[in-house]
Amino acid sequence: MTTLSKGQLDRRQFLTTTAAVVAATSLPIGSASANPKRGGHLRVGKGHGATTDTWNPATWDNGFTTPVAHAVHGHLTEVRPDGTVMPLLAESLEASPDAKTWRAKIRKGVTFHSGKDVTPEDVKASINYHRGPESTSAAGPLVEPVSDISIDGDYVVFELTGGNADFPFILSDLHLSIHPAKDDSIDWQSGDGCGSYVAKDVNFGVSLTMERNPNHWRDDVAWFDSIEMLALVDQNARTTAMVSGDVDMIDRLDLKTVNLLERNPNLKIHSVAGNQHFTFAMASNQAPFDDNNVRQALKYAVNREELVEKILFGYGSVGNDMPIGKGQLYYNTELEQKAYDPDKAKWYLQQAGLDRLEISLSAADAAFAGAVDAGVLYQNSAKAAGIDVNVVREPNDGYWSDVWMKKPFSAVYWNGRPVQDQMFSTAFQCGAAWNDGFWCNDRFEELLVAARAELDSTKRQQMYFEMQEIVSNEGSIMIPMFANFVFATSNKIATPDAMASNWDMDGERWTERWWFA
Repeated sequence: MTTLSKGQLDRRQFLTTTAAVVAATSLPIGSASANPKRGGHLRVGKGHGATTDTWNPATWDNGFTTPVAHAVHGHLTEVRPDGTVMPLLAESLEASPDAKTWRAKIRKGVTFHSGKDVTPEDVKASINYHRGPESTSAAGPLVEPVSDISIDGDYVVFELTGGNADFPFILSDLHLSIHPAKDDSIDWQSGDGCGSYVAKDVNFGVSLTMERNPNHWRDDVAWFDSIEMLALVDQNARTTAMVSGDVDMIDRLDLKTVNLLERNPNLKIHSVAGNQHFTFAMASNQAPFDDNNVRQALKYAVNREELVEKILFGYGSVGNDMPIGKGQLYYNTELEQKAYDPDKAKWYLQQAGLDRLEISLSAADAAFAGAVDAGVLYQNSAKAAGIDVNVVREPNDGYWSDVWMKKPFSAVYWNGRPVQDQMFSTAFQCGAAWNDGFWCNDRFEELLVAARAELDSTKRQQMYFEMQEIVSNEGSIMIPMFANFVFATSNKIATPDAMASNWDMDGERWTERWWFA
């Protein structure tokens, strides 16, 4: 057995061992020079949130519910700013030599906000909630390889169908939060959590107020006394609230006006490169997107450099129609980068038996800031390839419930995931709840299972390289750009030196990691 320091399990370290133990010996917030202090009421404007949001962890899908998931509800593990994983409610994690069996020792002395103790039974019920053939949870594909969950004293034992070196990262997924067991399921309706903040006034799609949990088991997180989070999806409203001082921080800045905000002495602008990517999802179960020649034509008809310049204003990089960032382990360095080529796009149209193509693209700022403008730029570049793109401006409210995965061609943002298996299983596995391209590929499915169980780093790299090539050239998701996380805080807000990049705003852990200076 190998014990790793500070409770952090690094993917590279794991793959050089035959077994792993993760034990929490300390829980640093990620900044040696930080000197946080408690106090104050934080006001936050989020460019997310819809009236259709609920407490149901299976449905959380935006930047309003994600920080709530982390603040109000506990998780077994957490991804740290340096990309490693550490245990939370799981006091330790032990893997068998083949990584097919994982034993999570559940931390004692942790209580839900209602006063009930968190038990192994609660953990088992919470993970089981996302399992099974009837599950529609976005985390369903992540826990599908779990063949059995049992309880052995203080331990919850996970049996997997195959080895999974990334299983501790999987348990950090925002949907896999821990709730009180109830009957044969869990009580998610009450919002009863075991996180560092207690939800008070809740009006999904509008606002949510939280107060620090005085009985939380950790004393090195949750520095604000209370937090008020507003759903300000409208870009102008969000920016105005920041400039006027009505809120202390906002996400998803309008990159066109970042230079103006930078001149404000009361504000700090943060730009963090990560795995966030902006996409145009094509429903491959509908014509004309069921023909890969059409999909390839559409991919070569987009001017990626122009989108990065005019939509991201340089706060990002070109994408290659696959969701893995350049900083991630097993990023395919050998994959040829697609470039704008209207002649090649025409050639692919001809292979599909078409001279011209007319399609509609749905977009809204709810998808990502500048999504409609991105659609117009795409409309212009695609004309040279004989493709007429009708850009449909959709309402912000209800975009994720009424447009995403409902309309055949739509703009989407993804925050990315810390490991490749998690990203691929969530959004590209055949039948996954969030497979917004409705895409299936037999070879990809075969590699997905094999790579997950492969503990040899060289062999695993070869598999992930091939998977990225398949997704790029045969997939139904156009990924023209990777975007930095760009957000603003008042100069009254202090942050750690290092911030996570697996989600926006410090991995959406700002509720616990930031404080008033």
